Amino acid sequence: MGRQALAARPFTRRTVAGLTRLALPAAGGAPHLWFASAADAPCDEALLDERERARAARIAGPGRRREYVVAHTALRLLLGAYLRCPPAAVRLVRHGCPCCGEPHGRPAVPGDPVHFSLSHSAGAALLAFAAAPVGTDLQAVPGLRTADRVADLLTGRERRELTARDPRTRPAAFARVWARKEAYLKGLGTGLGRDPSRDHLGAGRVPVAPAGWWVRDVRTGSGHAAAVAVRTSSDTPAGVTTQDRTTQDMCTHGEGR
Repeated sequence: MGRQALAARPFTRRTVAGLTRLALPAAGGAPHLWFASAADAPCDEALLDERERARAARIAGPGRRREYVVAHTALRLLLGAYLRCPPAAVRLVRHGCPCCGEPHGRPAVPGDPVHFSLSHSAGAALLAFAAAPVGTDLQAVPGLRTADRVADLLTGRERRELTARDPRTRPAAFARVWARKEAYLKGLGTGLGRDPSRDHLGAGRVPVAPAGWWVRDVRTGSGHAAAVAVRTSSDTPAGVTTQDRTTQDMCTHGEGR
């Protein structure tokens, strides 16, 4: 797997029309990446299970609700194609969280025939499928004040890399490093239950991959930054324990992210 940013395949209504069976991602190969825009991707709440529909009903605002339903519609249609089963019949479960042991770790299907991750933000969704644990994250580029404030959660080196940038390009650079960070933490299964300042992913042109992981940026077009992380070793990173949990509120992993 190379070092350059990856491209995601578009997932649209036209894609679904020709979608039948998909080969599972190959062991040691690059993840399969799909990008869905809420404007032109399928949005079929009937495919979702009871828990997903309840989650959608709690989301305030029709735009954000549609974004969630589009992301989960795409997830079920793609999993159905990979697993050769009806999309509505796909059973979604959760692995245990490495921080606290509760069942809100990485989303999964029973038996892990394929690993997957999804993220949605600002009217779009990114989905990743791999033969090993995988995490992906999609971030809308924030304003400068937000980027500078949240940068306090990064490593010291990442903060210095961002501070050295022109303020006009700093928000996009922040979104890039934060997407790398969340993709890795979601791949671990901890989410933000693990302190983001513990792991250096870098704010430079190329991600810095933690030991045992492969991390790449994903090209998604203007307005977003995205990344994907795939585990290449079964070794658990140092310090992934219940001590990573700062608060019970942080040790939760929102479905659909």
